[in-house]
Amino acid sequence: MTSLLTNNLFFLYGPSGSGKSTVGRLMADMINLPFTDLDLFIEQQTGKKIPQIFAEDGESHFRQLERSALLQQIDEGNAVVALGGGCLVNDQNRADAQENGFVIFLEASLEELEKRLSYDDNQRPLLQNNSSQLHERLSALLERRGSHYDSFPVRLNTNGLAPEAVCRQVLTRLGAFRVSGMGDPYDVRIHNRGLDSLGDMLQKRGLKGPVALVSDTNVIQHHGERAKKALLEAGYEVKQVVFPAGEAHKTLDTVSYCWTAFLEAGLERSSTVVALGGGVVSDLAGFAASSYLRGCRWVVAPTTMLSMADASLGGKTGFDLPQGKNLVGAFYSPALVLADPTTLLTLPENQVRNGLAEVVKSAVIGDPALYDICRRGWKSLMETENTLTNLEELACRSAAVKVNIINQDPYEKGIRAALNLGHTIGHGLELASNFELNHGEAVALGMVLEADLAERIGLAKQGLAEELSGALHGLGLPVTAPRGLDRQTILKAISRDKKKVQGKVRFALPVDIGEVKTGVVLDLNEDLLRRI
Repeated sequence: MTSLLTNNLFFLYGPSGSGKSTVGRLMADMINLPFTDLDLFIEQQTGKKIPQIFAEDGESHFRQLERSALLQQIDEGNAVVALGGGCLVNDQNRADAQENGFVIFLEASLEELEKRLSYDDNQRPLLQNNSSQLHERLSALLERRGSHYDSFPVRLNTNGLAPEAVCRQVLTRLGAFRVSGMGDPYDVRIHNRGLDSLGDMLQKRGLKGPVALVSDTNVIQHHGERAKKALLEAGYEVKQVVFPAGEAHKTLDTVSYCWTAFLEAGLERSSTVVALGGGVVSDLAGFAASSYLRGCRWVVAPTTMLSMADASLGGKTGFDLPQGKNLVGAFYSPALVLADPTTLLTLPENQVRNGLAEVVKSAVIGDPALYDICRRGWKSLMETENTLTNLEELACRSAAVKVNIINQDPYEKGIRAALNLGHTIGHGLELASNFELNHGEAVALGMVLEADLAERIGLAKQGLAEELSGALHGLGLPVTAPRGLDRQTILKAISRDKKKVQGKVRFALPVDIGEVKTGVVLDLNEDLLRRI
């Protein structure tokens, strides 16, 4: 059975004036899909305007045409479709749309709808919106369809929002993004149970086998068979390539092991590498793919929050040297990022917490509403019947921040440096602790220390470091460094930061929640680490 993800079909629904067509066109452009306005499609097929069809043939005939047009769109798939305001009143239409695509409801107040329609030349037969009775007709229509409209669970209020802002929020809710500007553009999809569609998603993009399924010894136990099954059912020959879990194995030796395994599996330049796991797996598998036979296609299937929120996005690949993290690597775009938040349920609690550090980072950079969600704390987010829904929202909102920045600055020439918030000092903390601090813990500490720095130089609002400490502590993340860390080791690691320019280390420092300043040059001395 074809999955919703494979269909790649998105329906916008709501009353007249809610912005379905305007938002739909923008949305289709942003994720590189065709756009269909179902009413306009019917007009083109019949050669008649919708009011003419109503007047000459009656509403019943129009609904038959509407159903036929809807079924045609479902059969073709792969599109953004704006539906008429009464299309899904028909129970069978609604069932077919929801079974074959994603439906999101756009709503607005009566006053907002009336204002928009008063400027709209498009005639709605049930409203006659060029008449003086628009208010009464619209009010009656909303009352008549009120319970129907209220029944759609995925909805967005468009009051006061520009179409571009609505579009971004819709895509975030749907977990559907497209990254461009760095090599070939690629799709990012975040959806519960998405891993079951892995093979179909590769087929949809014309990716070829044999497939090397690269993972580590931890992840393969939980998700290896599920991923392999999805690939085999889509007709792929699969070779598992598994290496020991942990940052200690993010080395050239592991990359070499992958190259050898690719050769033994008969991978050609046209073959595909699938990285199943967290950031270490995707960094290593992506670099191996980038250099094997001078480059073969690869796909990321992240299984940690840290990876879904950060590491799997942006095409950064590489490995560590003894002197520091990620000192060798390449920008190499994947063909697809497919994130399945259900995989997070198999993680130890501390690994979920570590990923939440990257979520907070995204919130500080560009999503104050996400920060407010994080401030609710671990218990509210993770010890509730809505845990899986919460995880999906956290992953989607974090990814939206990063994708927006990558699309503006794919090769880290400017604003993308904001994504280094917490990392410049954090990487030094990891190294100084001999990686007893894992990445998320180090990033959390790095954000607090960098906020403290920003306050001391007059860049950030006073109290920001303590505010961040409170949010991070509420998620169970450390906000004070372990005793005994050597400051000189931390400073030496910072001095080797791969993002320095002309010998100067440039920091990304928080100004406020939702604002980060990049390119801040500071002297490397122990005063930087006063809070440790």
